[in-house]
Amino acid sequence: MKQAKTLKNEELKLVLAYIAVRRHAARNRAIILASFLSGMRAHELASLRIRDVIDEDGRIRNEIVLTAAETKGRRARRVFLNAKLKRELAAYVKGDCANKPPSSPLFVSQKNRAFSPNTMCQLFLNIYSGCGIKGASSHSGRRTFITNLASKSVSVRVLAELAGHSSIATTQRYIEVNDEQLRKAVELL
Repeated sequence: MKQAKTLKNEELKLVLAYIAVRRHAARNRAIILASFLSGMRAHELASLRIRDVIDEDGRIRNEIVLTAAETKGRRARRVFLNAKLKRELAAYVKGDCANKPPSSPLFVSQKNRAFSPNTMCQLFLNIYSGCGIKGASSHSGRRTFITNLASKSVSVRVLAELAGHSSIATTQRYIEVNDEQLRKAVELL
């Protein structure tokens, strides 16, 4: 089975520019960036509730706790949020989620209901198709997240934990090796 395309920074910028001038821009930006900056799967994003990302005081949490029922491997895991993603989620929640109960879905479809895992995957495909990016899917953000961290010398064990993989062999299959990484590697000598 062919793996989802990892996106270069220029391609991610193209995606964000495409989203910015379309309906549901804030929601779609938050979804895309959550995928690329946290490595969450489409069905994990679809399962999120407002209370999963904001605390009782209305502040963005430092981490999201996914229950076993929300993950592919049926193991609960924590998703750590970096400062950039926290800012993006804060802006999104302030606008699109204002005055909604904490139990409400974080991301709602155009029918004003929680996304199903399938409709979340379709959203990703529609965005990438609209941008003309071939080979990208709902898993592209996750693969790009893992590949980018690997290229910054994050150990595969840490990557496996961040991805929620029980085996580092699974994580290694996510990492794309490119010429730039190879050039940087030989320059270490």
